[in-house]
Amino acid sequence: MTSPADVTRETLALRGFRGFVPFGALGDSEVPAEAGIHVVVRPAPAGPDASAPEFLPRSPAGHFKGRDPSVDVGVLNDAWVHGATILYVGKASGGKDGRRGLRKRLDEYRRHGAGFPVGHWGGRYIWQLRDSADLLVAWRPTPDEGPGIAEASLIAEFLAVHAARPFANRKKGSAA
Repeated sequence: MTSPADVTRETLALRGFRGFVPFGALGDSEVPAEAGIHVVVRPAPAGPDASAPEFLPRSPAGHFKGRDPSVDVGVLNDAWVHGATILYVGKASGGKDGRRGLRKRLDEYRRHGAGFPVGHWGGRYIWQLRDSADLLVAWRPTPDEGPGIAEASLIAEFLAVHAARPFANRKKGSAA
């Protein structure tokens, strides 16, 4: 396995992540229906010389159960991790009947960002980025380990490098 400092789009691909498509293209991609993890990445590495992100004052994401997903721009600035490629790590379980998985979870995430009242609160900071339509989504099935363990492991690796969680992760993940 590569060192934590080398977690880029290329090393994610070497680890089995597939897709790397904008949210708008998820419906045309072959997202698997099985359990796994997914990441949101910048299309090009965001190095220390990259310009600061532009945040929208209000989130365009859907209001699930009447809750406004918007966050104060100051909170977003504080959460931003300069120089990071990964902006969010998420998981998708198979569900009780095995029909949830990556395809369903990523569709919920996409629909939430498109303004539909969908229950996908995790990763909502992404939608206040002015360039959220340009971000890429990649996924990796986890048939040999639980998606919660894989998610927590990748977040821990990110923490070891950046001393912070990915921008849109507000939790460290869970091994459940």
